Amino acid sequence: MTVGTVLLSTGAALATSVAASADAATDSRHKVDYVALGDSYASAPLVPDQSDATCLRSDHNYPSLVAHSVGATLTDVSCAGATTAHMASAQGAVPAQLDALDRGTDLVTVTVGGNDIGFSTVLGTCAQLSATDPAGAPCRTHFTGTGSDTITESIEQTAPKVAQVIRGIRHRAPHARVVVVGYPDLFPDNGVGCTSAKVPLAAGDFSYLRDKEKELNGMLARQARRGGAEYVNTYAPTVGHDLCQPTGNRWIETFAPETPAAPVHPNAAGESAMAGAVERGLSRHASHR
Repeated sequence: MTVGTVLLSTGAALATSVAASADAATDSRHKVDYVALGDSYASAPLVPDQSDATCLRSDHNYPSLVAHSVGATLTDVSCAGATTAHMASAQGAVPAQLDALDRGTDLVTVTVGGNDIGFSTVLGTCAQLSATDPAGAPCRTHFTGTGSDTITESIEQTAPKVAQVIRGIRHRAPHARVVVVGYPDLFPDNGVGCTSAKVPLAAGDFSYLRDKEKELNGMLARQARRGGAEYVNTYAPTVGHDLCQPTGNRWIETFAPETPAAPVHPNAAGESAMAGAVERGLSRHASHR
C-alpha cells in the first residue's frame, strides 16, 4: 500500500510536470510575433534609451511598451524620416520595412503618412512666417493663398499610398492583425495657442494646424477601415497634453524640447500614452473577434 501510494504520487507528479512542460512549449510556440513599422512617431527619436542610432529608435517607444505589455516577440523596424515609400523600398542603407514581415507574423502596427505630407517642413515654414504676423494666421494664408489648401491636397494624395502600404502588409503577412496607429494631439484641441520663443507659431495658426492633423488622422482611419485593418486613435487620449502644456503635463515637446525627445514629437510619457491606446485597442477588438 505504501509503495503503491508512492508510485502513484510519483506518477502523478511526473504527469503534471510533463503537462506543464507541454503547456510551456505550446505557449512558446504561440508567442505573438509582432512587427512594428512606421516613422519617428513610432521610433521615438531621443527618447531614452536609444537602441538604434541610424533610425533614432528608442527601447521605450510605443511598440516596445506594447510588446512588453502583451508578452510579444518584437521586431521593430520603425525609422525616423520614413515615408510610405520606405515601407516597400530602402531608406538609404535601411532595408524596406515590409521585409521584416512574413507568413508567421501575428501582429503589425504602422504609423506613417506625416512625412508624406511634409509636416516637418510645414512646421518650419509656419515658424518662419509667424514673425510676420504673430497675432494672425500667416501659415494658413500661405497654404491656402492659391484658393485651395495645399496641405489638404497632400493628405488626399497620400491616401492611396497608405492604402498601398496596407495591401503590402496583407500580402507579406496574410494572417496578421494589422493596426494603423494615428498621431497624438500635438496642438491645443481648443485652438488656443501659446506663441513663444519655444513655440514660434502665430496665434491664429494653432487651430489651423490642429485641423490639418485631424484631417491626416481621419484619412488614416478611413484607409485602415477600407483595407480591413484596425485603427487606433491616439489623438483623443492625449488631448490636454499638447506642446502648449507645462513640463510634466506635456507629452508633446515644443520646438525646443525640455524633456528628451525630438521637437514637436512625443516624449517618454507621450509614447507611453500611445502604447496605452494601442493596448486598449487590441483588447477591445479582440473581445469582438
